Amino acid sequence: MILSPTRILFVGNSYTSRNQLPQVLVDMAAAGDRPFRLEVKSIVAGGASLRRHWNAGIARQAIASEEWDYVVLQEQSTLPLKNPQRYQDNVRLFNAEIVPRGARTVLYLTWARKAAPSTQDAITRAVEEIAAETKALVVPVGQAWQAALQHDPRWMLYDDDGSHPSAAGTYLAACEFFVTLFDGPHARLAAPSSLKLDPATATALAAFAMRFGRASA
Repeated sequence: MILSPTRILFVGNSYTSRNQLPQVLVDMAAAGDRPFRLEVKSIVAGGASLRRHWNAGIARQAIASEEWDYVVLQEQSTLPLKNPQRYQDNVRLFNAEIVPRGARTVLYLTWARKAAPSTQDAITRAVEEIAAETKALVVPVGQAWQAALQHDPRWMLYDDDGSHPSAAGTYLAACEFFVTLFDGPHARLAAPSSLKLDPATATALAAFAMRFGRASA
């Protein structure tokens, strides 16, 4: 029997496109203990907010014209901190389009800038508040990064700009997506060769993601 693929639409910016996070998830799904087909589509623009995507209309058209299991919303990284009300309004707009079409809204909870780690709590609060209201699913990548760096500060999750993810940061993000959306905290989280991660680092990050997944489940 051929099973239908799980389909995910990503709406966001370079935090999603850097190191091809959606494709990393596709590769992880194919390489897991229980391989499955994952189809992804990304609507991304550098520095874009969800409101910019809403106004452009391309994401809304994709939501309305195709069938999705999940629609992932990734906001401009500092907006939940600087203007949580605006961020939450943006989620409400999209959620009202997503849910009636049978998909699940997923909020990509991103990380604080490297130079301002103390802002993570405010970012997390803004995301969790609107998730509780809309019944959206949260992928707690920012919290996982925060805990991972406390666990081992040697992990280089940030790119040189102190904002975007390194290959290791994208892999940890992908692990949190995989743990949250698919097999729970007991999956085998295979690191795709495209990330070119040191095997020991990949193994350590995967083990950490599974522990974090159990703790936050």
